[in-house]
This record gives sequence, structure tokens and C-alpha cells, in this order.
Amino acid sequence: MNRTILVVDDEPNILTLVQFPLEREGYHVLTALNGMEALELFRTQTPDLVVLDLMLPSLSGLEVLRQLRQESNVPVMMLTARKEEVDRIVGLEMGADDYVVKPFSVRELVARIKAILRRNTPSASADVLSMHGLTVEVPQHLVSYRGEPRHITRKEFEILTLLLSNPGRVFTRQQLLTEVWGYEIADDTRTVNVHIKNLREKLKEAGDLIETVRGVGYRFKGHGTS
Repeated sequence: MNRTILVVDDEPNILTLVQFPLEREGYHVLTALNGMEALELFRTQTPDLVVLDLMLPSLSGLEVLRQLRQESNVPVMMLTARKEEVDRIVGLEMGADDYVVKPFSVRELVARIKAILRRNTPSASADVLSMHGLTVEVPQHLVSYRGEPRHITRKEFEILTLLLSNPGRVFTRQQLLTEVWGYEIADDTRTVNVHIKNLREKLKEAGDLIETVRGVGYRFKGHGTS
């Protein structure tokens, strides 16, 4: 399947660096040098994934991300400089799926993009998961608590589905990276922490369903846990 990827960066050499390897993998690649051009391409071409630099002229990457999230749940991979840690956290809280830090390995970037697209391919299963008043309709990507819908991002949905499918089982942060993002890098465990924090906030009426096991990781509260 020829998936379309939109790459947004104000440095032409970065666009070239990312575009050619993705095209070799069979993806259709769109490029934009600024935020306004990116939004226009997104609205007319409906890409399957967006690679988004945070440091853009005139319209920042965070503002582009904000507008994307108002219109779509498309997966977004952020490109950031090492010094932009605060923006990185804000981007994750706004619904970005992942990030890579400049200078980055192109092979790693491509691998992460593949993992995101693979995990966002619609499932043919008809599973409905339910516990403690929380219901997840897996193929429809719907979440509700006592009948009230909850709007969560793709990555939050994948984390919740994994934990809810294994109530009481403790997942380390590295395991969650492997299962949800498709890679295991210790430095990226903060990504997991931010998504868990967001998920808890959106499900706060349900109580402490996602528990922290100190020094280990996270688990969904099962019948045998306390």
C-alpha cells in the first residue's frame, strides 16, 4: 500500500535527507518548508503521517500541531533540537505520537515511521474490552466510561488497549515503547510517562485505573490488584 507522508522542515537539506530514504521504501512523500504550506498540503492531500519540525518560521510547529489535532487524528512525528525539551513535552501533551532529536539517524527515523504506520493499520478484529466501567471498542477506536465518550489520541488508545487487555500485568516503560512505538530506547521513557499522564487526566472520573508500580512500570487495575 502506497502510504503518503508529509515532511515539514524549513531546511531544504533536511527535507532531502528524509524524503529520498522514505521514497526508496515505497512511500509517497510530500514536503513543505513552512507551517502554512504544510497545513494547505495536509488539507488537500490527506497524508497518512506527518513528520513535523517544531522550529518553523512564521507559524511554529506547535501551532501547526494544534491545528492538525483540531482537524484530524493523523499520526505526527516531531523533529526537535536537543535544547527544545519543553517544546517536546508540550508537543506530546498536545497529541504528537513520537519525536526524534536532531541530529538524527535516518534509519531510526524510517524505522519509527514504519512502526507508527504499522500500528495504525485498521484491525479486522471485533474485540470489545470492558472493565471497571471503562469500555474500549478496538476496531472503531472508541473509548467510553459509563457510556460517556472519552477522546484520546492514537498512542493513548494503543497504551490503554494493551494495558486493558492484560489487567494486573505490569509493563515496564521499555516494554511499552516496544509494544506501542515499536522500539526500545531507555532515553525515550519520558515519552511513555507523558502519554500515561495525559491518559490518566482524560480518565480521571474512573479513578486510578492505571497504576504506577514504583521502580517497575504501569499496570491496569485488575480484579486481583489494589
